[in-house]
Amino acid sequence: MDVILYVPLLLSLFECVVSKSPNIVFIVADDLGWNDVGFRNPAIISPNIDYLAKNGMILNNSYVQPVCSPSRSAFLSGFYPFKSGLQNYVILPTEAACPPLNQTLLPQKLKELGYATHMIGKWHLGMCKWECTPTYRGFDTFYGYYNGKEDYYNYTIGKSESTCIAQNYKYAYARRADKIITQQNKSQPMFLYLPFQSVHQPIQVPEIYENMYQDIKNDGRRKFSGMVTAMDDAIGNVTDSLKRNGMFEDTLIIFTSDNGGWPIHSGNNYPLRGSKATVYEGGTRASAFVYGLGLQKNNTVFDGMIHAVDWMPTILSAAGGGQVSGIDGLNMWPSISKGVPSSLRSEFIYNLDDSLVPNIGRAAIRMGDYKLIEGFAGAWNGWYPVPETAEDVTINEPKVDYYQLYNLRDDPYEHNNLHIKEHSMLEKMKERLQEYRKYIVPPLNRTQDPASNPNKYNGYWTPGWC
Repeated sequence: MDVILYVPLLLSLFECVVSKSPNIVFIVADDLGWNDVGFRNPAIISPNIDYLAKNGMILNNSYVQPVCSPSRSAFLSGFYPFKSGLQNYVILPTEAACPPLNQTLLPQKLKELGYATHMIGKWHLGMCKWECTPTYRGFDTFYGYYNGKEDYYNYTIGKSESTCIAQNYKYAYARRADKIITQQNKSQPMFLYLPFQSVHQPIQVPEIYENMYQDIKNDGRRKFSGMVTAMDDAIGNVTDSLKRNGMFEDTLIIFTSDNGGWPIHSGNNYPLRGSKATVYEGGTRASAFVYGLGLQKNNTVFDGMIHAVDWMPTILSAAGGGQVSGIDGLNMWPSISKGVPSSLRSEFIYNLDDSLVPNIGRAAIRMGDYKLIEGFAGAWNGWYPVPETAEDVTINEPKVDYYQLYNLRDDPYEHNNLHIKEHSMLEKMKERLQEYRKYIVPPLNRTQDPASNPNKYNGYWTPGWC
């Protein structure tokens, strides 16, 4: 009789153990190209990234926006940027823009689930008013900087100082992460959002890392490769801290780039076509993986499509939360966690921007195996192998048609435009793109506001001017 009474109790305790909410570390690399990681390119030294990717699950069809701010908005809100007014390039420090304040962001939802929420690194989602900044958008703590880039050593943007500490090559971010992890109440789950500035320009790195690549003749590529290794070391420091504090086995690690590499700043996406700021695969298909608690299959590749907007509901699901209604993101956790194919995500928007901003790709849609680009696809629209000489990368600009239609299953590198051969598919995708256009919000970041001038604030870029 006693045994019968204890069995349900033991089962209940077991269910509590296996259903424990994971710690979640969400790492974003900046301007990291498809060919800039060791698990794809053996010339890159990234042992920590490679270990997590190869022993976790590589996401082979993980898509992001063409540039920084739109991707970060999609990650945290679950909305396509064109519905938030953030499709128009990036948020400059002089612009009064941020994700709409009526949007509930990922850390706010995680706090409802009992998570401690911390951010370390690059915000780049607006700062003109304090309500736009991280600790007003759901983060318990923030250590980093608000804008898009800074000098890695003196923390300046132009001639003005940042308001917050930037990344430096003494691992300021990793030290901060170690402090947060060490002080974390182990009975409470932790969400750590860790968006590095690396490997965004300026191309700066200590000689110890540059010297690891003495066989690379191109100066920019040699330094850039060293920057990847420096970032990899910082990630290794974070995972070591999780291990020292007994949290590693209870943690889910997610890694993604925010957009493709930029060949003019030594990033590389080869053999994918295009660059950061384009809607070609090289600008939007991210190096990404997941590792850790909740994955039922490891040492594998997941070929299902996932888009930046999916991370919000997917992370919430991994944390034990329910579906979020009204957003564009889809909960991909059931498929990713089990490592099984999913037809849930078969369509997405690369970008949709009818304004005339230069350089960034304006309109593209994916439907199944097919991809339609309408109009300007973005500057740097060719194919750029890793430079083998000391000379800079030659930027070729192939002539392109107004409509470009590719079958990515048969032509993943976007060489063969099918818009004439497959006219019916072209018309179908044009109609679908028009359906999405009904939901465009005018871009928020179109005006440079003199109220932002750092000279009014003792030489610092600071919130509170709009």
